[in-house]
Amino acid sequence: MPEPADPGQHTPPTPLSVWATAQRTGTAQRRGRYVRDTVRHPARMLPAIAAHAITTYSEPGDLVLDPMCGIGTTLVEAVHAGRDAIGVEFESRWSDIADANVTHAHQQGATGHAAVIRGDATRLLSLIPTALTGTVDLIITSPPYGPHTHGNVRLGNDGVSKTDYTYNDGTDRGNLAHHDHAGLTEAFTGILRACAVLLRPGGTVVVTARPWRDKGELIDLPSAVIGAGQRAGLVPTERCVALLAAVRDERLVPRPTFFQLDAVRKARSRNVPMHLIAHEDVLIFVRPIISASSGEPKCSHGESGCPVGSSCHSGTRVRTHPSDQ
Repeated sequence: MPEPADPGQHTPPTPLSVWATAQRTGTAQRRGRYVRDTVRHPARMLPAIAAHAITTYSEPGDLVLDPMCGIGTTLVEAVHAGRDAIGVEFESRWSDIADANVTHAHQQGATGHAAVIRGDATRLLSLIPTALTGTVDLIITSPPYGPHTHGNVRLGNDGVSKTDYTYNDGTDRGNLAHHDHAGLTEAFTGILRACAVLLRPGGTVVVTARPWRDKGELIDLPSAVIGAGQRAGLVPTERCVALLAAVRDERLVPRPTFFQLDAVRKARSRNVPMHLIAHEDVLIFVRPIISASSGEPKCSHGESGCPVGSSCHSGTRVRTHPSDQ
């Protein structure tokens, strides 16, 4: 909260968009809605995060794209919400599961249409049909975290072990998860440039990201994503918080994995003030509308030079604080 100019006057807190997306565990959110092999993906987006983004930033019948769709969480939530969806996935192992999840969604009565394209997101424009250029309404995605993935825990004779925590066996270095931070940022910038081409004017991009530590160094991925979006010609409009912890009696109840909890305990034993991860950053961008007469970017409501959050955004998809709408 900013400091008040006059200590004797109260300054209202700065509004913050907080998405309560972990009231149920990820397992509970996926149970029956996704095929069983879904749990094998090392870094799955919470279905509630994708669902909230879809209902907030798109309308029934809209086209949703995820250029790195993994096991198809975005696609499943889109078709259940009556949207159409396209997903691109580099590894056939995950794209096969995404196909199975979409089929399962349709068997459950989902009305939207979806397709999974197997290919490299860094070549996105060569994968998506040219006829769809400028027609995508919403893009939802998340950059990979490399070795910093969820994985699964298995109890065996030798104790607790971690399984399903890599994108592949390491022989195929094409997956962005195997790039260093600089390489990941550069590649993701290129993907967002392609997304800007595919988006309709005024269309929205939603990116989830979180920071991590690499050998003690903080890697600020959310800030890198914001910079990548700006270099791609997108306009950042919101920075939200998607909770990975439940809210109970006005308190956060963390939902850490076994290995996250173990890492925090070990860090604290060395007097390193590490805390459990309770949220992901959600970065929102829009493709600006360009005035034909002046070439000046406009907001999606058509106002030139409109500051984000001003009254002209009321009733549009450019929402500064979706939870307050």
